[in-house]
Amino acid sequence: MEQLKIILFALLLAIPSYSCLGQNPTETNRYTYKNGDPNGIGKWYLGREIAYVMGYQGISWLERPEREQEEKVSSLIKNMDIQSNDVIADIGAGSGFHVFKMAPLAHNGKIYAVDIQPQMLEAIRTNPLYNKNNNIETILGTEKSVNLPENSIDKILMVDVYHEFNFPYEMIMSMKKALKIDGKLFLIEYRGEDGSIPIKKIHKMTESQAVKEMKAAGFNLESNKDNLPWQHCMVFIKKE
Repeated sequence: MEQLKIILFALLLAIPSYSCLGQNPTETNRYTYKNGDPNGIGKWYLGREIAYVMGYQGISWLERPEREQEEKVSSLIKNMDIQSNDVIADIGAGSGFHVFKMAPLAHNGKIYAVDIQPQMLEAIRTNPLYNKNNNIETILGTEKSVNLPENSIDKILMVDVYHEFNFPYEMIMSMKKALKIDGKLFLIEYRGEDGSIPIKKIHKMTESQAVKEMKAAGFNLESNKDNLPWQHCMVFIKKE
């Protein structure tokens, strides 16, 4: 009889306490999964399907001679109002197309070239311009972090890369942590509102979608400069 009591007591201990479980609810899943665009990964964030990442094999497209004419990169750089002592992070820097244009302007500051593909960073380091600018540092990021020091960045630049992040919320939160309190985030994306732009739909973003996603991470839209032929130049700041 005594042995039976011990067994029953052990069984009671094994029954979960639902009142305790209720105090630790599981976190709502931030992402959903379903079929969509053939160029998408089937993962969705706030109603937008995430696109496949362009691999390092596409470097020749990043460095195409007509890029200035198509995108007016010189106007984008002017929009950033780069100061000589600025610390700037180019997230998804690729082969360094924008890095090498910003580095001479921030000659007393620093340019962090961040990418998740080692081959892209190697392309930057082997570019003859790399040794001509001593203020460039390559950073290998991850799918969830830009791996930058906290409260260290004046300006963040993302050119046609955000829509490819596998974990957009986590990445923006990582950037938010790295950005100074008065820092600015420049989000450059092909305009999703314009069907005439010869870019696949999944590789575009509308202003309203971008604002929704940035707002979810604690950013407000300060302005959207309209002087680029194909792209939004959206400037975001941290919410007060």
